[in-house]
Amino acid sequence: MKEVNLESKNSKKSITPELIEAFDEISTEVLATRLDQDDYQNPFEGLNDWHMLRALAIHRPELTLPYLHLIDQEIFDED
Repeated sequence: MKEVNLESKNSKKSITPELIEAFDEISTEVLATRLDQDDYQNPFEGLNDWHMLRALAIHRPELTLPYLHLIDQEIFDED
């Protein structure tokens, strides 16, 4: 298991190819669980985690298949 720093306080770091590559099934599950619980000190921590999960869905979709419900966006009409 690779060690990935998933502390939401540290998720202000840029999402880099190295960071994406460091994720595995367990670290992705930790990230998704945190998003699902939605218990953040401020909204930016949750947004940073959401961006990370989206980046994983784009670059490593095999890791995020069970968590697509956390990143799916519904199409809506603003009219």
